[in-house]
Amino acid sequence: MELKNRILSFNWLVLLMGIFMLASGCANLPDPADPEAVAVYMQVNDPIEPTNRSVFALNNNLDKAILKPVAEAYSDSIPNAARLGIHNALNNLRTPVILLNDVLQGNLNRSLMTFMRFVINSTVGMFGLVDAASELGMARHIEDFGQTLAVWGVPSGSYLMLLFFGPSNPRDAAGLVVDFLTDPINIWTSHAEQLEISLGRDGAHAINKRALNLELLNEVEKSSLDFYAAIRSLYKQRRGNEISNGIVNTLLQTSGLTNYPGLQELDDEELSRRK
Repeated sequence: MELKNRILSFNWLVLLMGIFMLASGCANLPDPADPEAVAVYMQVNDPIEPTNRSVFALNNNLDKAILKPVAEAYSDSIPNAARLGIHNALNNLRTPVILLNDVLQGNLNRSLMTFMRFVINSTVGMFGLVDAASELGMARHIEDFGQTLAVWGVPSGSYLMLLFFGPSNPRDAAGLVVDFLTDPINIWTSHAEQLEISLGRDGAHAINKRALNLELLNEVEKSSLDFYAAIRSLYKQRRGNEISNGIVNTLLQTSGLTNYPGLQELDDEELSRRK
């Protein structure tokens, strides 16, 4: 029970930190009489950049010290086909959260497709190890409560670099909390006092995604004059794509050590080529 309370408190802290940082950012608006400064601010929307850069550096150091080495060992020791099965199973466990947000967004077609994907992959797909639904033409899509808030017209607020969770904004920080609290696995493990199951799933998710993106993230870091700015730009592109239900393929998936900044959401065709 004590562990449960600590985890819930941590997630609420993420939300409160986002609100606090938004309020701090609002105090640093550029002079409206300077059109160039206003244009730069609107494009970047990063009024607390020095703080964000410090947090980004810490996240990056933690990644290089912990997550990246573990992901490299995982990638070297686990066959590609097995890693693909783990990837599919973890995605399948996430489906109820996607379905809830499909419904909240009032998207009936996507809701039905998400439901059918879960049924098919949980049965024919052997508990999600095989993405049989995609093979039947029902491609996976991503939805979270941050996207739902955007569809409802809630503004994103200023850019935030959250400790552990990476690139975000107040709207997405709030979404992280709601997604955590409404995830059926988190609800069940909380009531059953078996939170190690949720923590194990989150750890597996982080390692699996980091392993899928080892080469990509290395390339982005090496080719970028400013790694922080590159991740910020890619995060905004990805979120815009997801909110508009665009195709997410080569843009980077970002969230934190449970979904580290710079991780790519690969489509089924690309994953198949990596077998």
